Amino acid sequence: MPEHETPSTVSSAQTLLAFDYGLKKIGVALGNTLTRQARPYTILRPVTREQRFAAIEALLKEWQPDRVVVGLPLTLDGGEQYASLRCRRFANQLHGRYGVAVDLVDERGSSMEAQELLGNNDDDDAMAACVILQRYLDSLPPA
Repeated sequence: MPEHETPSTVSSAQTLLAFDYGLKKIGVALGNTLTRQARPYTILRPVTREQRFAAIEALLKEWQPDRVVVGLPLTLDGGEQYASLRCRRFANQLHGRYGVAVDLVDERGSSMEAQELLGNNDDDDAMAACVILQRYLDSLPPA
């Protein structure tokens, strides 16, 4: 159950998939613990809950990640908000449905950072997921 919000112990090289979860769009990024580099991958635009999980299941089958990282939106002072609850629920669903290890990462400022990197672009969700995953990778203890 994804309750911890700091990186877990990482053994050897792991493939990671990260999600910047939103109701209309879900940004996706890829990375691994060997290179400690994240890259934007795609944006999912599911209309229904079934479409959302079908798209996520396809990604999990394609990349077979060892761990999934989900951005956790917090208020400026670090408190929970309604979106935090939705993201925690999403993380719990990923763990429950697919048995994959899930870590939550503070995503404050990730969308603004993605916009700075891309300019004002409607497709910045994958870059926001990349920022979230890079934060996770940067916080891992030295190998």
